[in-house]
Amino acid sequence: MSAGKTELSGTQSGHRTSVLVVDDDPHLLKALRITLQAHGYAVDTAADGGTALRAASSRPPDLMVLDLGLPDLDGADVLRELRRWSSLPVLVLSARHGSSDKVDALDAGADDYITKPFGLDELLARLRALLRRVPEPESAPTVAASSFTVDLLQRIVTRDGNTVRLTPTEWGILELLVRNPGKLITQQHLLSAVWGPAYEKETNYLRVYMAQLRRKLEADPASPRHLLTEPGIGYRFVP
Repeated sequence: MSAGKTELSGTQSGHRTSVLVVDDDPHLLKALRITLQAHGYAVDTAADGGTALRAASSRPPDLMVLDLGLPDLDGADVLRELRRWSSLPVLVLSARHGSSDKVDALDAGADDYITKPFGLDELLARLRALLRRVPEPESAPTVAASSFTVDLLQRIVTRDGNTVRLTPTEWGILELLVRNPGKLITQQHLLSAVWGPAYEKETNYLRVYMAQLRRKLEADPASPRHLLTEPGIGYRFVP
């Protein structure tokens, strides 16, 4: 990790952003804690996957920095379990440089990937980029598209002033997409997050439920403006 001149970045509108850093290297954990705290973040740490999952459940952070090489669980398995109940942004930090490792991590639910050794400026820039996709606590957690509005706090969807009734599965898909505007979410990520890891190849499930969501939310379901398909890869929400 190399230092650089970087602006204070962990405080947004008075809210101190919390980061859970997960790595089995105690020296790196200490260095990241000191560095991120110096840049305005509130930092918690975990040295293994089980501890990380318990911490994310009991004290949900705003962001997670996750190493793949953990002593008890592979980082990808931690991601898959996390994505069953959380959509918090995760930056994978790993010594694995292969493209297949990056694809596996992204498919498991990572939002971004950085390899060791890394520069401090790049790490902080990637964290800031992830934060830009997260609604600030002080703001109304509402996402508006031209034909519908999603209230993430109240879990209510409205269209033309009327409440749209969604099934729990439809809500799970929509919530994951609207919390990541513009980001391509892979089919495997959606299936794992909504149905569980055992369903990662059941792409027909997604086709059925995306068609239902478009009928309920899009002005023209046959030519959707907001719930878009990237054939063979996944789906994207465009506000």
